[in-house]
Amino acid sequence: MRIRFDGKTVVVSGAGHGFGRCITETFAQLGARVFGCDLSAAELAETAKAGVQTEMLDLTDRAAAAAWIAQIERTTAGAVDVLVNNAGGVAGQEMRPIEEVPDADWDRAVAAGMKRAGSGRIINISSGAGLAPSLTGIQAYCSAKHAVVGLTRQLAHELGPFGITVNSVAPGFVRSNTASERQWAGYGEEGQRALVERIAMRRLGTAQDIANSVVFFASELAGFVNGQVLRMKIIVPAVHS
Repeated sequence: MRIRFDGKTVVVSGAGHGFGRCITETFAQLGARVFGCDLSAAELAETAKAGVQTEMLDLTDRAAAAAWIAQIERTTAGAVDVLVNNAGGVAGQEMRPIEEVPDADWDRAVAAGMKRAGSGRIINISSGAGLAPSLTGIQAYCSAKHAVVGLTRQLAHELGPFGITVNSVAPGFVRSNTASERQWAGYGEEGQRALVERIAMRRLGTAQDIANSVVFFASELAGFVNGQVLRMKIIVPAVHS
């Protein structure tokens, strides 16, 4: 089966770089009409080159986020088909507390149209830190990502009867932006080697790996997959002598 999204409306938050940009570009290549938001106008300008319609938007402004979704529904004359909640991160901090709260109100704004349509796909980008303690030691980030996993499962339960699936992709460490590149450099050669050797595939994941997983959850192949969290990195247990 060839996966295509012709005639589908896809909305991606955090579309300016990293996972978000790769996800938007991939959906655009597969025929979708893609809308992306981010805080950075400069990064969105690069994303827009893939044919993505972009909006500089702060998702903590719930009214503005809901208004943007309403505008997309008017523009496309229909409900959003696929919502990818990707915005988030560690706010530029490392090894200290941060503030990161999933914007459930934005989910509800999109879900209303999906309910009317009787179908829809919501994919939340969580993290391996949403399933286990964070290797970076950032407590608030780890707590927030656990919350994303819980929200995914709860929304799957609530929205499933309306034909809407809600799933999550939980990446491990991926070199996808300036923050992750700084973190990678901070490990040093020995730390980098040790990290890769603990991954069963013996390589780091890529932004395209994440985008491909999102595409699967959004496709008809995953029509009966709901409330699932796809962990993108299997760790090999440490061997003690």
